[in-house]
Amino acid sequence: MATVFVSKFGGLSIFLIYINLLLSSFLVIFSEKYLAISGTDLKQTGYRQVSSLRLGRIQRHLKKINKPPVFTIQSPDGDIIDCVHKRKQPALDHPLLKNHKIQRVRPEMPKMMKMVKTQGLAHKDINNTSGIGGRLKTKGAKWQMWHQKGEKCPKGTVSIRRSTVRDVLRAKSIYEYGKKQTKSPLLASRRFDAPDVVSGNGHEHAIAYTRPSEEIYGAKATINVWNPSIELVNEFSLSQIWVLSGSFNGSELNSIEAGWQVSPELYGDNRPRLFTYWTSDAYQATGCYNLLCSGFVQTNSRIAIGAAISPVSSVNGDQYDITILVWKDPKLGHWWMGLGDSTLVGYWPAEIFTHLSDRATMVEWGGEIVNSQADGEHTSTQMGSGHFADDGFARASYFRNLEIVDSDNSLSSAQEITTLAENTNCYNIKSSYNNDWGTYFYYGGPGKSQNCP
Repeated sequence: MATVFVSKFGGLSIFLIYINLLLSSFLVIFSEKYLAISGTDLKQTGYRQVSSLRLGRIQRHLKKINKPPVFTIQSPDGDIIDCVHKRKQPALDHPLLKNHKIQRVRPEMPKMMKMVKTQGLAHKDINNTSGIGGRLKTKGAKWQMWHQKGEKCPKGTVSIRRSTVRDVLRAKSIYEYGKKQTKSPLLASRRFDAPDVVSGNGHEHAIAYTRPSEEIYGAKATINVWNPSIELVNEFSLSQIWVLSGSFNGSELNSIEAGWQVSPELYGDNRPRLFTYWTSDAYQATGCYNLLCSGFVQTNSRIAIGAAISPVSSVNGDQYDITILVWKDPKLGHWWMGLGDSTLVGYWPAEIFTHLSDRATMVEWGGEIVNSQADGEHTSTQMGSGHFADDGFARASYFRNLEIVDSDNSLSSAQEITTLAENTNCYNIKSSYNNDWGTYFYYGGPGKSQNCP
């Protein structure tokens, strides 16, 4: 506001008012032209000032993905969970889903695991915790932090984590927000039998994978949840299932992914979070994390994809895990995601895929990190618990009860899996089998060390 100076000279008074109005207008324009970012946020965003032009583009993008809520929940960890009417969710903005009707009929769940022969497989009591303080625990109803106050989204809505300006600012660009890095030209030089492993792009893995002779219509696993440390904001650590189909050369790869991840760039903190991802063109232009673009149709109001998981496992302490199932509904053909024994989260419509509209040809389970090689040294970003596979239960992270869904919509234990880790001095993996955990493996590592310089 302009300040009025009282003067016995009327002309001078009017002049001073005019000058102050000009100054006030200038300050308003200047303040709107730049969005100030504090020193603390600077470490995460990389920007101290943001022009009004860029801010305007970000806000327009956020308006597309943040749908108007009917109710909002403030999570203790700082997240905002919007309860959005299910017919207003981002998925239905997809051009191939303009006339899509949300599936109301419950999909046919895969039948229980078939009995399989175990002759020749190593049997080791993975649950033998003699001398170890760890206990295996199943997560209860309030395993996401936004549940802690007891608030729920109303019936007929879905729970969606709200994206913020600072979330987008941490990304390299608006276009790249919520997307995995585009696969490099080295895609063609990666190991053919390990399709998601790309040498030379900074991603390192410890995975198990299978290519059974029968057709694949889904996969399941129970995944140990930890809170690995991340060295740099543009690095991440994740543990997930990949359901894949199509050519692993060029841009035809279709992928459905789900698990937990720690990604400071994507979420602005170091908490493990439930996540999903999809692509129908080898990560080129289609797909995204969670609900940060159109595609995945959420049907659950109590699960927020991208929300923090709590509690998590601790070394020699209680062990927490989540069970994830991805499978194709044999009746309508959509790829559904389930948590635990029977909780449905939502589905990827068959229309958004090419090869996966039919079936999958490979499944992978395991961990992945990004190694930025700052100052020419390996990152200290941890995979899993930060312990090597050899350390075992309550120290190393695990995947257990690896299963495949076949053409009869039946679950069976994954057989003859192959394991791979590019740099076993930094991260490794060891698999085995027993009657309780079926096919399983330990994996992970600390990253940078004397043996991993």
